[in-house]
Amino acid sequence: MNKLFAQVVAPVARPSAERALTRVFIRDLVLDAMIGAYEHERDKPQRIRVNLDLQVELRPGPSRDHLPDVVSYDTMVATVKEIVAAGHVNLCETLAERIAERLLIDRRVRVATVRVEKLDVFAEAASIGVEIERRQT
Repeated sequence: MNKLFAQVVAPVARPSAERALTRVFIRDLVLDAMIGAYEHERDKPQRIRVNLDLQVELRPGPSRDHLPDVVSYDTMVATVKEIVAAGHVNLCETLAERIAERLLIDRRVRVATVRVEKLDVFAEAASIGVEIERRQT
């Protein structure tokens, strides 16, 4: 017998349909925020833009078309607004971390990508900011 045919080959691992991820996002949420490390940034709010991109593990099987089965856009926006309204932060990085941490409380959220941009810092630039990606542990 040819040795080539006698060799046992392990099956190729395929991702389970139960583990499929759905991308849920909010684009260009513009808010006023008390943000900035410099003294002149503590006097008045600055415009920021927040983008959220979540990879979510939803209930397997056919959709029941019910709001509790998904991560709600309303909840995502309310979370960001609540964190922004909580008070002054020095850094975009800090704000992004706080948002990601809160979004990851929902165990269905496997990966949270959060972008925070300050819109009116440099006349020559549309924005400055940070984008972070955090994963469920």
